[in-house]
Amino acid sequence: MERVILHSDCNCFYASVEMLHHPELAGRPLAVGGDPEQRHGIILTANYIAKRSGVKTGEALWQARQACPGLIILPPRMDLYLRFSEQAREIYREYSDLVEPYGLDECWIDCTRSGECLGSGPELAARISDRIRRELGITVSIGVSWNKVFAKFGSDYRKPDAITVIDRDNYRHIVWDSPVSDLLFVGSATRRKLYRYGILTIGDLARTDPLFLQGVFGKIGLVLSAFARGEDQTPVADGCSEVPVKSIGNSTTTPRDLTTDQDVKMVIYMLAESVASRLRRHGFAGDVVEICVRDGDLQGFTRQHKVDMPTNISEEIAREAMRLFRENYSWERPVRSIGVRVTHLMTEDHPYQISLFTSPEWREKQLKADLAVDEIRDRFGFQAVRRGLMHIDMKLSADDAETHVVHPHGYFERGNRSGV
Repeated sequence: MERVILHSDCNCFYASVEMLHHPELAGRPLAVGGDPEQRHGIILTANYIAKRSGVKTGEALWQARQACPGLIILPPRMDLYLRFSEQAREIYREYSDLVEPYGLDECWIDCTRSGECLGSGPELAARISDRIRRELGITVSIGVSWNKVFAKFGSDYRKPDAITVIDRDNYRHIVWDSPVSDLLFVGSATRRKLYRYGILTIGDLARTDPLFLQGVFGKIGLVLSAFARGEDQTPVADGCSEVPVKSIGNSTTTPRDLTTDQDVKMVIYMLAESVASRLRRHGFAGDVVEICVRDGDLQGFTRQHKVDMPTNISEEIAREAMRLFRENYSWERPVRSIGVRVTHLMTEDHPYQISLFTSPEWREKQLKADLAVDEIRDRFGFQAVRRGLMHIDMKLSADDAETHVVHPHGYFERGNRSGV
């Protein structure tokens, strides 16, 4: 039996939810964006009126205002968007127990089994679209296909409030005639490289020798080849099962450029405290510390190192992150953003070999201090207690690290089944 996969994408999600709560703004260009004072000043999403005026997702707020002088920009309300996201998923789960989120506003839905009793893929898509509109007051675009990649292509193909079927009969015309950049995981750098070899459309990519693509891109070349040919067999994740947590991390774009080790140390300690707190809250510890650094030109690096013992202690995480930074950054440019992550997680009571170079007594004191800080912050907020280090630059340390929590899940978390 051939699979029936739907990909549902909420149209202009954040902006659509805000328009529901601001009916007085109907018919006006509206966008949801970050805080320019904290340099998170980019457009997260915009309604179609704003988009028609040239406003683009990801551009700076000042650029958006130049394109659309009458643009209304509202701050994001993630708690509200999370509630709408879960309500949409509850509707999806009434049609299948295989619902895999891809961000807050997108989900794959495997309707292969449910289709036998509930209707065909296009019929289910129409029912879901109607219910989202009636019950939530927003619209979705839905792609229907036999694999996840083409289903997502379908949801992007026509917007807003559309249903597109990509089947065995039409995919060569619809998908293969489209620009190669429309394929999942073909970003700007990959597109430029493909263009150098005359690969301009998805059809060009599908017809290119997979071994040649492997030679140019490595294994991802084989994956892209399979995607273009419609051979993706990656399963839709079972929404009834809990996806194991593989890492906990946090990152921030800083209110000003960082120019010294002291600046970086303040930010790293702030992020490390947030990461360590969430590790403890969920009963985890990890023995790999990772940092991600970007400069003002958005160039940078990611580095990680395996530590001697699993940790959820903020001091240990911060020290290791700071060591990685000093060993890998030469200060040719100021730093704009930093991320700290702990991976290779295990339960905090998992047995491990004690290091000869670390004092158990020191670790116990550090853990007790962290737990005391957790208790104070749980009652009075993140800024209720702070390290003396943070008082060196109150503007830089005023950023609330807890507001940057994101746990993205990758497309291949459950394994690539594309036959490559």
